[in-house]
Amino acid sequence: MRLPHLLDWLGRVQPDVVCLQETKTEDRNFPLAEIESAGYRVAYSGQKTYNGVAILSRAPLSAEMRGIPDFPDDLKRVIAATIGDVRVICLYAPNGQEPGSEKYAYKLRWYSALTVLVKKSSSRKSKPRRRSVT
Repeated sequence: MRLPHLLDWLGRVQPDVVCLQETKTEDRNFPLAEIESAGYRVAYSGQKTYNGVAILSRAPLSAEMRGIPDFPDDLKRVIAATIGDVRVICLYAPNGQEPGSEKYAYKLRWYSALTVLVKKSSSRKSKPRRRSVT
């Protein structure tokens, strides 16, 4: 339903990278061909009705990751990929509901696991970039 709006926006704005959340689309129904026809490479992880994330990029994607390592979860909330020398993490964060509820406890566990992932991702040594100023 939102695909025509996305394709129109991609054509007008032509961003290098786009992160999508709450795609609500199972992988088998993801509009891969349409997005690739618009000039984008795609990494996606989705499910019916809820959640779903995707990264669209004009440049190649590598080192794709779905979910949070060491955090067993069937919900499709996290996808990551490296684009050039930049690590992109796209996420759809959970709503915790009321403190004391199971959803709130899940949210706290999820954020703890995400914190570990981000720390590991940011602790990787990378080459400093050289920029020329004109």
